[in-house]
Amino acid sequence: MAIREFRMPDVGEGLTEAEILTWYVKPGDPVMDGQVVCEIETAKAAVELPVPFDGVVREIGFPEGTTVDVGAVIISVDTEPTADTGSGTELREEARTELLPAAPTEVSTDVRAEVSTDVPAEPPADVSAARPERRPVLVGYGVVESSAKRRPRRPANGTAPAGRGPGPGPRPLAKPPVRKLAKDLGVDLTVVRPSGGDGTITRADVHAAAVVDIGTREVVERPVPVPAPTTLPDAREIRVPIKGVRKATAAAMVGSAFTAPHVTEFVTFDITRTMKLVEELKSDKDMAGLRVNPLLLIAKAVLVAIRRNPDINAAWDEAAQEIVLKRYVNLGIAAATPRGLIVPNIKDAHAQTLPELSKSLSELVSTAREGKTTPAAMQGGTITLTNVGVFGVDTGTPILNPGEAAILAIGTIKLQPWLHKGKVKARQVTTLALSFDHRLVDGELGSTFLADIAAILEQPKRLITWV
Repeated sequence: MAIREFRMPDVGEGLTEAEILTWYVKPGDPVMDGQVVCEIETAKAAVELPVPFDGVVREIGFPEGTTVDVGAVIISVDTEPTADTGSGTELREEARTELLPAAPTEVSTDVRAEVSTDVPAEPPADVSAARPERRPVLVGYGVVESSAKRRPRRPANGTAPAGRGPGPGPRPLAKPPVRKLAKDLGVDLTVVRPSGGDGTITRADVHAAAVVDIGTREVVERPVPVPAPTTLPDAREIRVPIKGVRKATAAAMVGSAFTAPHVTEFVTFDITRTMKLVEELKSDKDMAGLRVNPLLLIAKAVLVAIRRNPDINAAWDEAAQEIVLKRYVNLGIAAATPRGLIVPNIKDAHAQTLPELSKSLSELVSTAREGKTTPAAMQGGTITLTNVGVFGVDTGTPILNPGEAAILAIGTIKLQPWLHKGKVKARQVTTLALSFDHRLVDGELGSTFLADIAAILEQPKRLITWV
């Protein structure tokens, strides 16, 4: 047999550890290249890990619920299992010790050490065959053969393995989540042109090769695990471990609160016309099958207001001492999940039509509720919406999502007495609260941006006239 070790990869950009939530295999189970073997939770999201080689599971490195450092061996696989492994006969055993690089995203220059003890049952067919050269690779990729061809593997039924490239060659470099994505989209990695450093295939490369809407992929729902509470003997206190998404969120919010000087402004206004438009759009044939709610039109109003006040869509780069003005909008939506608060974002929301934005919002929310939001979906946000109104709250003073200049809190929408056309009437009223980083957003910009959003929602025809 030949034992290969799969180590905990860095699935998020610079993460140092992850918790193993669920194992989908056990010792003795056969696995194939690209098969998901476990689900882990990082400080950003839950991620499924596919194993990068074929074989039989020999050992599980850590039980469920264990927090494991990046680079630690989590599963060992026998890539050359024999039929009489359990007969007690001494067979060839090979152990490889791989020197991992200090940073998971950089290729190590260390030479990998390879130790083998061979006691073959019968002499090999070609004792002069040289062992293929190997070169160090990224964490979780496995070993890449640079000279000799790989022996073709076949499943037990004798048929050719699926998903292989059209011909022999070195195994494409891609992190486990990227391999999983390629498998889901039916993309052959051997024909994908890599754009990452050192010839690494990225998620964008896979999407470009697939040319499909990833939102249409079927998602298998699994229960979202929650950290088990610890109950004291007298049951008067319950302690829940601080880890995963909740721990990362807490650290980010504390850092944001004490780094960026927050200013919060409020506006209360009549949103009745927007609520009427919501009802009209629900019966519009162009919105058939799509979810239409106040959040959709508020999000659209924010995008129009950003177009009128583009400097609100910015970031403060402390290291470079620069203000980064962004001419694209990755619209973040704060979502409360059993794992804690997460903020996935809609990429290039500014370029989406209303039906497209509705679809993106629905997919974002459903994915978050299923606990399937990926780290990539939470990176690169430029401005955030948080809807506290769904909890019956009038307003709040939201804390900035790190790296962003503004966040808008949406309060509850309710009937209130309001002066309308010279008479006091019952109207739908709400309050918006805008927090912004006063280092790069002054009072005039913040006030104008917030007033524009309110003006659009008071008179939603401005969604057309102000574009």
